[in-house]
This record gives sequence, C-alpha cells and structure tokens, in this order.
Amino acid sequence: MAAELHTDFPERFADRRKLFALAENGSRRELRLEEFWPHQGRMVFKFAGVDSIGQAEELVGCELQVPRAQRIQLDPGAFYVSDLVGCEAWDHSPAIPRSFGIVADVQFGSGEAPLLVVRGPRAEHLVPFAAEYVVAVDLQGKRLDMRLPEGMLALDAPLSDEEKRDQHRPDRNRS
Repeated sequence: MAAELHTDFPERFADRRKLFALAENGSRRELRLEEFWPHQGRMVFKFAGVDSIGQAEELVGCELQVPRAQRIQLDPGAFYVSDLVGCEAWDHSPAIPRSFGIVADVQFGSGEAPLLVVRGPRAEHLVPFAAEYVVAVDLQGKRLDMRLPEGMLALDAPLSDEEKRDQHRPDRNRS
C-alpha cells in the first residue's frame, strides 16, 4: 500500500513493526509491518496478512498511527496532530480573549504552515498553525491560545441577518 507521510521520522519504521489503521468510521485495526520503501514521494508498506488487492482496499482512507508509547519526544514547538485535536482554540486579539471552537483536524500541504480545522458554534475556521499566531499550547489542559490577525475569523463566518438582507436589496445606483 502506498501512503502519504505526515511524519518527520520515516526512518523510524525500521524499528517500528506495530502500527494501527484508523478508519474513517472510527474503527481501529492493528497491523504488523513486514517491509517498507519510498516510492515517488510516498511510502509503500507491506503488512502481514494483507496479500491481495481486495485486502489492501480495506485500508484505503485509513490513517496509519503509531502507538502513543512509541512516539519520540519532539523538539519544543513541535506537536503531534493527535495532541492538537480536541484542544479548545482561543483568540487573544480582541480586548477580551474568546474561544472560537475546538480543533477537529489538521490539514497539510496548503502552504508553509499546516491549517487547523477549528469547529466553532457558528462556523468552521481554517487557521494557520504558525509560530507568529501561537501564544501558548497547553496539551494537558487541551487549550490553544492564539493571537490572530484582525478579520481572520470573519473570513469563514456565516453572513449576519443584516448582510443577508443587504444581498437582496436592489442597488439604487444602477440605471
């Protein structure tokens, strides 16, 4: 199976033979890694007991995970996605800090910084997880404090009732 990597430590697969496949429905399956090799920017994995295309197709869309106890200690300022998911995100830009949602996912590949997918009560926000925006990360307390540029959260916000009315109002300046 070919997989897109979201690890900075692909060499660790040489020591790591037990992985888990997390399916989109939330089910988890233990896998034993037999072989792996890089191919065209991806990593190809051969798992014990996965010997046919049909068996491999069962793993399509799964996220491969390493047991928490086997994760290596990261440098300061680096975080595992699984540690960020579930954190409450706070914006300290306004005079009074406010929560704007819970980190639901982290997306990679859309720029320099990964994007936090933050689900709020009224909207889902895509916020760059960039050092210049991060004030503090408290993994124990599941809290992420950020100082966001003015208007960033409004980009994804739904229209207010007034904005909706303005969209339907005829423009009086047209001839």
